[in-house]
Amino acid sequence: MLIRRPPDIASSEITPKELYLRRREFIGGVVAASVLGAIGVEDARAAKIDAAKSPLSTTETVTRREDATTYNNFYEFGTGKDDPGRKAHTLTTAPWSVKIDGLVNKPATYTLEDVLKSAPLEERIYRLRCVEGWSMVIPWIGFPLAAVLNRAGVQSKAKYVAFETLVRPAEMPGQSGLFQPLPWPYVEGLRLDEAMHPLTILASGMYGESLPNQNGAPLRLVVPWKYGFKSIKSIVAIRLVETQPPTTWQTSDAGEYGFFSNVNPEVDHPRWSQATERRIGEGSGLFVKRRPTLMFNGYADQVASLYAGLDLKANY
Repeated sequence: MLIRRPPDIASSEITPKELYLRRREFIGGVVAASVLGAIGVEDARAAKIDAAKSPLSTTETVTRREDATTYNNFYEFGTGKDDPGRKAHTLTTAPWSVKIDGLVNKPATYTLEDVLKSAPLEERIYRLRCVEGWSMVIPWIGFPLAAVLNRAGVQSKAKYVAFETLVRPAEMPGQSGLFQPLPWPYVEGLRLDEAMHPLTILASGMYGESLPNQNGAPLRLVVPWKYGFKSIKSIVAIRLVETQPPTTWQTSDAGEYGFFSNVNPEVDHPRWSQATERRIGEGSGLFVKRRPTLMFNGYADQVASLYAGLDLKANY
């Protein structure tokens, strides 16, 4: 489809943004559709998303949006915490598609809009815990990953779900140049029962708006009981497989980053303790406030049963 923009056409011929967004306002009459798949990046950043409030949310104080969008790990845009916020504007997120294949009944490449129709959007206030010892509480907007997998039709031999992110060096400066901090594409994986758990979501927004580029636009994984690097960003492929798939950080350093990566205060990273964490926005410097790290990031009641009988120190 050819999209013409000013000054190619008269302003009188341009559909007002408000009317355009209302045209796609509801999915199934329940919640508003994400507009990420059909409008420009600048418009998408400001697009509001009306989502149902989820009872799965934490009641903890939400991290300021400014902090959550300027302190990020997204190595495709650089290794500094402020690099994504400064550089991710170069990423084009529309149009977007996600390939779903492997051990599924309906393998296909789906448009983003198609993926977002898998289930009504919900606002879920989840903790995000990073292995470096910092955490946030973010109001994500998304839907269960299980809805997408069920729509594709999971075959009986499938035991794991593999994910892959975008490779586009022209728009992702961390993927270009002589120094490459990680191998590309960034890949991640979950065991099938983890992927199908109702807490696991695909997020397309946060803070009532479309997902900013630096936070993984237009579609990212959120697994709240795991460390943040399991929440792969800017997803372009999902594959159902029978054997445990490789993951980027485990491949880079298996001694420090295990496949499961569950938040566990009793298992230290080789270079620092995981027993405490600092909540972003609660001070800085030598006297920053720290709090005890919660087992499974505070979601033990919901997910501990997934790992019954598993040695969590050996399977970190």
